[in-house]
Amino acid sequence: MSTDRIGLLGAGRMGRPILQRWRTAGFEVLVHDPCPAADLPGPVLPAGRVLAAADVLVTALPGAAEVAALAPELTARLRPGSVWLDLTSGDPRTTDRLAAELAGRGVGTVAAAMGGGPADAAAGTLELFVGGAAADVERVSPLLGAVSRRVRRVGERAGAGQTAKLVANLLWFAESVAVTEALLLGRAAGLDPHVLREALAGSAGDSAFLQRHAGALLAGDHLTGFGLDRCVEELEVLAGLAGDAGTPYALHRGVLELHREALAEFGPVPGELLAAHLLQLRAGAPFRSSGG
Repeated sequence: MSTDRIGLLGAGRMGRPILQRWRTAGFEVLVHDPCPAADLPGPVLPAGRVLAAADVLVTALPGAAEVAALAPELTARLRPGSVWLDLTSGDPRTTDRLAAELAGRGVGTVAAAMGGGPADAAAGTLELFVGGAAADVERVSPLLGAVSRRVRRVGERAGAGQTAKLVANLLWFAESVAVTEALLLGRAAGLDPHVLREALAGSAGDSAFLQRHAGALLAGDHLTGFGLDRCVEELEVLAGLAGDAGTPYALHRGVLELHREALAEFGPVPGELLAAHLLQLRAGAPFRSSGG
């Protein structure tokens, strides 16, 4: 067991089950959360105390804006020889800028973007996309292993893991739109969407989305584990990355615009499939209400 003192900033939707996994595994974790749940076990300490005491400082925050707001505290308080482990689904550009500042102070950075939700964190079955120097990743690997079933290290740059996870999400969002449009077209041509879904399985048009999530789509389940506003935020980060790199983004720009329209229609509510729901409404009726 590592003798590193672990500090955690953020014990909310994802941070709380991660904290419970770590404590069950025997790690001692100092915790700060600005709005802690009343039944959060153990003491909740001031952020400054957690930052000053941590050998490994972990952030599990809602998004890139929260990380950017915390940056001055990280650069001022983390000690040389410590490591910042960011579990936030953030903006890799923000992460890399902050990692460069911290490196100048002798602080390492590892970013581990999480694939999965609170139930996966509680079960220790997250899939992690990790970026960071090999020695820093090795140092935090016991923490990562306690909450994950698979760790993918994709590069030395801290933001590399976040980039990989964002690209994975980009493909998922695009597939959700493509599958919805395909099933709507089939329905309009007289095909039962359930039958069409089964026919597509194993075909050239098969996909992870079709296999794992088309059932929820057809049942009217909007997948409320993630907010629509966060979906748009991630797609906007991806658009910014593509713009900075000068890479084509025509198809995915349409995916972003559809999600923005869904956000304008439904508001910042939970639902990863609300853009798909908007398409169904525009086609006349949701799959579920049409018997599909």
